[in-house]
Amino acid sequence: MAGGRRRRSGRGSRLRLTLGIALSLVVLASAGVGWIYLKLTGNIDTFSAGGLSDNRPSGMSKGQNVLVIGSDARTGGNSELGGGSKDDVGRSDTAFLLHVYADHRHAVAVSIPRDTLLDIPPCRLPDGSWTKPQNNAMFNAAFSVGQTVKGNPACTQNTIEKLTGLRVDHTVVVDFKGFSRLTDVVGGVQVCVPQDIYQKDLNPNRATRGERIFAKGTQTVSGQKALDYVRIRHGMGDGSDIGRIKRQQAFVASLLKKIKEQGLTPAKLLPLADAATQSMTVDPGLGSADKLLGFAMSLKDIDLHNTKFVTIPWRYEGARVAIVEPDASALWAALRADRTIDGADASGKKDQKAAGPSATPSAAGAVSGAGIDVAVYNGTTVTGLAARAARTLTDHGFTVTGTATASTQDHATTVIEYGPGQEEKARTVERLFPGARLTSASAAETAGGINVILGTSYSPAEPGPAQPGPLPSAVADGARSADDDPCANLSYG
Repeated sequence: MAGGRRRRSGRGSRLRLTLGIALSLVVLASAGVGWIYLKLTGNIDTFSAGGLSDNRPSGMSKGQNVLVIGSDARTGGNSELGGGSKDDVGRSDTAFLLHVYADHRHAVAVSIPRDTLLDIPPCRLPDGSWTKPQNNAMFNAAFSVGQTVKGNPACTQNTIEKLTGLRVDHTVVVDFKGFSRLTDVVGGVQVCVPQDIYQKDLNPNRATRGERIFAKGTQTVSGQKALDYVRIRHGMGDGSDIGRIKRQQAFVASLLKKIKEQGLTPAKLLPLADAATQSMTVDPGLGSADKLLGFAMSLKDIDLHNTKFVTIPWRYEGARVAIVEPDASALWAALRADRTIDGADASGKKDQKAAGPSATPSAAGAVSGAGIDVAVYNGTTVTGLAARAARTLTDHGFTVTGTATASTQDHATTVIEYGPGQEEKARTVERLFPGARLTSASAAETAGGINVILGTSYSPAEPGPAQPGPLPSAVADGARSADDDPCANLSYG
């Protein structure tokens, strides 16, 4: 009996030992995952949301808009990779707005050239004061208006929201180091070089041509060479920033393709996240590892072919870039309605079919605002009303020249001001604002366009947005898919 009891005791001891080991492994594994998440969260820097506008567009889509900024800041060791002063807070060297459609199967990235002329709204300074708005300023200046690394992203986000009428859900800033690490982690990215490239092409101030840094043809680059590829401007095409944007779009497409091939799983994403978060600044909504990885995992069903890259409709204005209207407004209207570049419905609503403008008629009927400039002022205390009215106008093809708060916020009735010879256009605007009062004004007061001062009688639900029509061919024809050949549509000029 004693021996039997000893044998049963031995089996019980082994069972307890096995369970103890298993439990220890579970605890260690959980602790490991927890440690990784703590490490990633500790890596993440967030920018201040205190600088965001209090008159932001409302979110209309179940999709998301993510502003991605490539900063040329030299702080934090970036001067070793990019040169320049270690104290330079930088500019937005590269920027694009990523629209993830509501069906989470399509996405489009819209590049904004850094030399684009546009309006920069007030930006919050470190002492809490706000700058004055800037008109006809270069886009990349918005990133340095705030004077601090953590304040700059909000300034750029405000500028993008004012430009597009789209609410930016998240903003991500990646610097030189973060970009370099990302390419190392994935094992390099395939790029196409149209001709041999030398050191002088990367640094035009060199006295001699220097060594060859890229040989003509397809090749895989990572780290410093990847950074050199996306930053190089001279020696390819016409040496313009527009041409560089083409190559940057091709590079990001190749990077996405490589990540997709390796698999969007937590095991694969963790090393990527570790590399990215060490040199990345994000909005507070992405300020923890679970939020950041959760957002990344939400993109796993987007097909490469359905991931498009376009550039905002543009033209040269001297040495700068001007936005082409109404093409740009048509693009923003399509994104708000979750219409893809080729006009398909990506809203995720099964009861809606892809169609043209007549699919969902507007309550205001067929109103075309082509060629009509409108400035919108909020004459009420309702936050965001001007942005919502501006969105309705751009959905119908009007060009919104700006939104602002009216001099007084006690307007009961919406007023539409028009200058000499503008009455017919004002009556077209009136169709979107039932009950509005038309009044003539001087050319100086209206700046050659139409002013809409919103009153409490205005209800955004009354007009309802029309379904946008097909995008201009200049936008659709220039689109790149993430699965395109890396040598195709590579350079402008």
